[in-house]
Amino acid sequence: MTVPRPTLTGLLILTLLALPIVLEAQPAQVYRVGVVHVGGPTSSAIDGLRDGLRELGLEDGKQFVLHVRDVKGDPKSVEAAARSLEAEKVDLIWAINTSVSLPVKRATKSVPIVFYAGTNPVSVGLVESFHKPGGRLTGIHGQGTDLTSKRLELLKEMVPRLRRVVTFYRPDSPVAQQSVKNARDAARQLKLELVERPVASVEELRGALRALRPGEADGLLYVADAMVASQAELIIESARAKRLPTMFQERGSVVKGALAAYGESFYMIGRLSAKYVQRVLLGANPGELPVEQVDRLHFVINLKTARALGLAIPQSVLTRADEVIE
Repeated sequence: MTVPRPTLTGLLILTLLALPIVLEAQPAQVYRVGVVHVGGPTSSAIDGLRDGLRELGLEDGKQFVLHVRDVKGDPKSVEAAARSLEAEKVDLIWAINTSVSLPVKRATKSVPIVFYAGTNPVSVGLVESFHKPGGRLTGIHGQGTDLTSKRLELLKEMVPRLRRVVTFYRPDSPVAQQSVKNARDAARQLKLELVERPVASVEELRGALRALRPGEADGLLYVADAMVASQAELIIESARAKRLPTMFQERGSVVKGALAAYGESFYMIGRLSAKYVQRVLLGANPGELPVEQVDRLHFVINLKTARALGLAIPQSVLTRADEVIE
């Protein structure tokens, strides 16, 4: 039976009128972003990532959802966390710190990875080159490891009586080993004794802090170790009780009572990482996105902590600080 022309026209009109309604009803894509980090100060990087993505037009809960895995200082849990995220079919994994990024790469097969590495990502095998990373990884890298010597130099300037400096690190971490080597070289040049305390876990770190005797050291230096960094508050509390001036990497540690820090801001690292996360989510090949170096460093001093330790920070040092916390 032939359908009369007016009826056919009417059907076409109804279909066209209904089409925009159907299109509007289609749900917008919500990207799933996995995050793996060790906890502690690195959590501020997640705030930076959210803010950075919002500035790029992606709102948390609407355009993307974060699936966060905080391994709480346990590096052995990183691979399991990464595998679980890939099994959940996240669109991307953001890995914070070299010691997290390496096991995330090993544990996964196909998910794109954006990383922050505090050491040279080429030398540790994360990417093939800075200009063309290759594979499924890209991100940003900082100077966390390379700045170890400068941190010790600044600590010596702030504490002229400094003679023995204690440091804690994970002995099976390639990044920590390089950072400790830098610290040894700097200590030799500064005529300081570096008191090394290898610790394989958070529990061992707690025990080593408790066992530190009065007079065994007169300063504490952070070397590049993600596990140790995750326990910054514990270290600061212990150092305060033992009246030890401390030098860390990140501003947040100084806010919480460390004497000083020299390095990058984890919050800004998150902000910088957002553009890589956005581009990969929108279809860019991570292997073709050049790795960017973080070039903004912060030197922060806590004068309240200095006074509590009976330290008078030389004016020549204070004038070089980017921020002085009263």
